[in-house]
Amino acid sequence: MADARFEDAGEGPLYLAALEADDLTIIASLVQDAVFPITEMTFQPKHRRFALLVNRFRWEDRARAEQAGRPYERVRAILVVEHVLKVQTQGIDRREGDLVLSLLDLAFETGAEGAGRVLLTLAGDGAIALEVEALEVTLKDVTRPYLAPSRKAPDHPE
Repeated sequence: MADARFEDAGEGPLYLAALEADDLTIIASLVQDAVFPITEMTFQPKHRRFALLVNRFRWEDRARAEQAGRPYERVRAILVVEHVLKVQTQGIDRREGDLVLSLLDLAFETGAEGAGRVLLTLAGDGAIALEVEALEVTLKDVTRPYLAPSRKAPDHPE
């Protein structure tokens, strides 16, 4: 059996879940370069849930867009982390209501008995660490794709 490829994806909205660290790498690749206003970040301690409403670049559609000669797309998506016990941030000021953040990476540091930390690395040395009882992360597209305002694919020169 061969691994899934971006090129094999349909045109429908994504709805993915990660229950293991290896699964999270797939979601991380899809939310790389997602942008979101700081106001679209929420922690619900009663439900032990952390959520972000992001504007993600449609990496799964990049090759098709290039082949068809059409502009790149973004889509609004909800990234949810369940079983969150504690949230810590670094390098971001929640009081800056007009601040827009860019998500660079999403990773899991394994702890004891399935617990651990979900780490969200942000551009500009920002970070969010979520202490979780167990790994459960979902990514769900919630709008139709729209033209990327920059009309360019994100680029990370080395």
